[in-house]
Amino acid sequence: MLKLIIDVAQPFLVPVCFVSAWLLLILVVWNVWSAARDSIKTAKKMHQVPCSGCSYFTDDYRLKCTIHPSIANTEEAIECLDYQAKTNPMLY
Repeated sequence: MLKLIIDVAQPFLVPVCFVSAWLLLILVVWNVWSAARDSIKTAKKMHQVPCSGCSYFTDDYRLKCTIHPSIANTEEAIECLDYQAKTNPMLY
């Protein structure tokens, strides 16, 4: 009985495995592409954070910003109303 099932299914296994392998490959490439695209999008957004050029930024991991320590170096800091550019960045 089992031999009969195998003999009947064998002609369909090669095309099914071929299609399945290509679908798996396409899904892997699609996921890698999506992850790369999302990473680039996030990196571009994070490069808009102005904290490192602000005079209130301390460069200390314990207190990053003296005015808004909870939002320093986050996306919320992109539109910070208290941002003041450092007068001479080489001194800090």
